[in-house]
Amino acid sequence: MKIALIGYGKMGRMIEQVALSRGHEVVCRIDVDNQDAFESEAFRGADVAIEFTAPTAAYDNVRRAFAAGVKVVSGSTGWYAGHEAEMRRCCTEEGKTLFWASNFSVGVALFGALNKFLARLMNGFPEYDARMREVHHVHKLDHPSGTAITLAEQLIGESTRKSKWTTGTMTAPDGTQTVEHTPAADEVAIDCVRSGEVPGIHSITWDSEADSITITHDAHSRKGFALGAVLAAEFTATHTGLLGMDQMMAVWEADIEK
Repeated sequence: MKIALIGYGKMGRMIEQVALSRGHEVVCRIDVDNQDAFESEAFRGADVAIEFTAPTAAYDNVRRAFAAGVKVVSGSTGWYAGHEAEMRRCCTEEGKTLFWASNFSVGVALFGALNKFLARLMNGFPEYDARMREVHHVHKLDHPSGTAITLAEQLIGESTRKSKWTTGTMTAPDGTQTVEHTPAADEVAIDCVRSGEVPGIHSITWDSEADSITITHDAHSRKGFALGAVLAAEFTATHTGLLGMDQMMAVWEADIEK
């Protein structure tokens, strides 16, 4: 498979290593200093472009890839919610293909399934209340993380008591903590922390007067995200439309059951 990389920082280089190890060819690398490469034959010849950049650049990157007729796997967070309707239209009416996920880790996908199951169980135990916490490296610009928002929306979708999420506290790299919102009874608070070079930690706690239950996903490195992005690219190369982790997981589950 021919892969184009949009964004060639730490994540882009790790994706390249994983892609090469799986026998793929990286035909184009685009970063801030060579934006004209979107017009190159190499880019137009890619089977899939994998895009990991900043939220301020991601939308334009996806649109430029669409214009070149290239399928896109995007792992940039903080941009998709504001453009979801447009992306859906592009994929359903214009024949474009986008695989977007807030997190490409297989472990996070499994964690999400556990999150939904626990939320359903808690409908029968109103004495427990939910709160979330996400910790990421100091270079991450958006908060809450896209993964935290996805997990919160999963929980809300299964809960009879929660209808929305909100940012609770924000802890800056210098340790300064700001209370952004005090959650109402029907809200799930997401506390955010930016610290060091943490790849990503997401915790969901259900607390009561008697005890608390916490589930946590702790990423040890970015390699799991890079592998997931390449797996998504392999999936996207043979599928069309608006794609995500649910579709890819469904295929994996079907393969396991065979």
